Amino acid sequence: MSNIIKAIIIGIVEGITEWLPVSSTGHMILLDEFLKLDVSHAFRELFLVVIQLGAVLAVAANYFRRLFPFFPGQSREERREVWTLWSKILVSSIPAAVIGLAFDDKIDALFFNWQTVSAALIVYGILFIVIERRKKSVATVESTTQLSHKTALMIGVFQLLALIPGTSRSGATILGAILLGTSRGVATEYTFFLALPAMLGAGLLKLLKFGFAFTSSELVILAVGCVVAFVVSLATIKFLTGFVKRHNFSGFGVYRIALGIAVITYFVIIR
Repeated sequence: MSNIIKAIIIGIVEGITEWLPVSSTGHMILLDEFLKLDVSHAFRELFLVVIQLGAVLAVAANYFRRLFPFFPGQSREERREVWTLWSKILVSSIPAAVIGLAFDDKIDALFFNWQTVSAALIVYGILFIVIERRKKSVATVESTTQLSHKTALMIGVFQLLALIPGTSRSGATILGAILLGTSRGVATEYTFFLALPAMLGAGLLKLLKFGFAFTSSELVILAVGCVVAFVVSLATIKFLTGFVKRHNFSGFGVYRIALGIAVITYFVIIR
């Protein structure tokens, strides 16, 4: 199989699993066992992080009016709301930025393995089911404008959990936001917004560490993966925003548990 086809498949998986609370890392670890790119180890690691830039651009495209303060025709009030939203996003990003930058390499060295990923998949899968079944209180935050900076900071603390591979960034922030009183719709939407600084930062950091000395074939592979991840992400974001209006997240919990068991089964019994 050519590297281009592999990049397309990986881009599809990234575009789907990055936004659903099912852990893109868990999927990538399994996918890497069967679909390794025929490139250097350093570039493969870079590729798996940088294609997230394609995915996160889908958020910018989908919510451009909500996120861009200089959109033509915006009123002064609308611009103020955009700046206020960005202030909340930045507040939420502080915990992960501080801890992530300080301990990124150590966390990867200690926890980037199938044992941690499978455990995180199962534990957070169980939490999704338990929280959804026991949640009785009515959400007090029904829009991002009602989200306080204090709550935004607490959601950012929950995002720290995603530094452990297999947790799922979207899963951690959605669970955290729901526990803090937001509706599922707000939790999901705000998770999309939080991806912008988190994923852009991770991708740019990886690029700086790797350098920009790509071969022409590496550039093509990277471009294909990013474009596919972008297109698939647009569809996934649309699906999830519609899904949460009619369903809860218990189904994702069941899926996470099944995937965690699949990871354990593969690495312990099959491999």
